[in-house]
Amino acid sequence: MTHPASALIRGAAAATLLCLAAFFAPAHAGDPIPSKPEPGALKLGIEPWLGYGQWYIAQKKGIFDQQGLSKVDIVNFSEDKDINAALASGQLDAANIATHTAMGMIAAGLPVKAVMLLDFSLSADAIIAGKDIKSVADLKGKEIAFEQGTTSDILLNYALSQGGMSIADVKPVPMPAADAGSALLANRVPVAVTYEPYIAAARKQDPNVSLVFTAGKDPGLVSDVLVVRDDVIKSKPGQVLALIKSWGEALKAYNADKVEGRKIIAESVGSSPEDLASAFDGVRYYSLDENRQSFDGDFRTKTFVDVLAAAKKAGLVTKDVTPAEMLDPDFVAATK
Repeated sequence: MTHPASALIRGAAAATLLCLAAFFAPAHAGDPIPSKPEPGALKLGIEPWLGYGQWYIAQKKGIFDQQGLSKVDIVNFSEDKDINAALASGQLDAANIATHTAMGMIAAGLPVKAVMLLDFSLSADAIIAGKDIKSVADLKGKEIAFEQGTTSDILLNYALSQGGMSIADVKPVPMPAADAGSALLANRVPVAVTYEPYIAAARKQDPNVSLVFTAGKDPGLVSDVLVVRDDVIKSKPGQVLALIKSWGEALKAYNADKVEGRKIIAESVGSSPEDLASAFDGVRYYSLDENRQSFDGDFRTKTFVDVLAAAKKAGLVTKDVTPAEMLDPDFVAATK
């Protein structure tokens, strides 16, 4: 998912995670969460992906201030490897990352926890191709442009497995998701895996571009979470809770006026609401109520299992990770 301003790439775990893990302190163990945030700045890592859009609304509408956060520094990144490394090295307190990336961090020994579910993709992540390719079966032997280690990698491997194939049955052409759609339009490759707003941009330029396979085939397979370092959970639990509440209030504002909300988000990622209309329709945001239901419900019992299996098949996670190791439901539970 990216566009004019910068890449919206989500997914790969930083190679340095394991060696940096020792720098962090243990997380809280059921201590009461303060109702008021601690003083001081909170640094939040973000990429210009629509699924993180409620943070832009919270910033624009003063919601962080309303929740008592003295300062939230939203730090923008254009590549996964950079945001992951910044989190691992302590330059960030929290970050918005793909679910499978969080799994990779936990598997590598980095003490972080997912404290909130952000979004999941339906048609906003897809395998796209020209008119000659109609199904997953048609991908066999084809060159496919995609960003390795990202959600595009997850989606491609999952789609191939559904068609009885593996990555060995196609010809990977590694490139950023921002460039994959352009490569397809330029006839450099017959297939690309990318996300919005690149999908909409490609289909606008060439009406023959079709969606061969979308993330909606398994809702939640491509999803994002808010992760926080364990030492921050321990030292700034009130800030973490206030940050989560800010998301909830921003989503309420978005749902009350989607025209304004989409305008804020689109401008923040360098595009226009008109260009991103189909992109917004392909993304679902988790409310705080849905977070409370999903943490111990479908996300834990089904989505987590499916994402982990796809990530292991793609070689992005090398060992099993349990929901208990990754998910901290205490904060969303405290939003009641």
